[in-house]
Amino acid sequence: MTITTGDGVEPGQHPDEPHQRGLNDRMNWLRAGVLGANDGIVSTAGIVLGVAGATTDRTAILVAGVAGLVAGAMSMAAGEYVSVSTQRDSEEALLETERRELAEDPDDELAELADLYVRKGLDQDLALQVARQLTAEDALGAHAETELGIDPDDLTSPWNAAWASMLSFTLGALLPLLTIVLVAEGVRVPVTVAAVAAALALTGWASARLGYGPRGRAVVRNVAGGLFAMAVTYLVGTALGTQI
Repeated sequence: MTITTGDGVEPGQHPDEPHQRGLNDRMNWLRAGVLGANDGIVSTAGIVLGVAGATTDRTAILVAGVAGLVAGAMSMAAGEYVSVSTQRDSEEALLETERRELAEDPDDELAELADLYVRKGLDQDLALQVARQLTAEDALGAHAETELGIDPDDLTSPWNAAWASMLSFTLGALLPLLTIVLVAEGVRVPVTVAAVAAALALTGWASARLGYGPRGRAVVRNVAGGLFAMAVTYLVGTALGTQI
């Protein structure tokens, strides 16, 4: 039976805090998506503004931007897949070790689990009672969560992270690319900078929202970093264009 309060919310639960299973995987691909979009915006904006500083040729800017988009998207996907796969391999190895220990010496594992609960503040008798009940329900899950900090039913998917990163990078990169190519030559640089700054404010807010951090600080940091990167690449492109 589920106990609820008068407003239908379970006691101890907060609607704005995640508690459901599968959260780890969802949060991972959301994180990969936000970071991918941010990287796509900044890196592609840097490329097209750098080229725009060197030449007014729309085709050259487009080719450089598309090349950067494709290379960046592939790199982000590969990097996320390798990184998350390594993490998942480590988690699976730890879980396999725990399964073996539970099968070979369940009494010692029960005592170890109870001791972990004692360290968390439970008295000896209550800790042993909790350990026995959780072991009877799901021994591996209890040990994995308490001892390893892993949910065996919620391991991160490398494919989800890779696809989220690649698609979000592509979408993020399209903003500066299309803006600088489609806008008139005389205003293409300031309009692109303004569009990128607005997009970075959005991704900064989203990253803080996902991480439960201060949103204003994240927005300022994200926009400032992007503006700095665009300024540097544009100045480098201008300097090189003057010399060629």
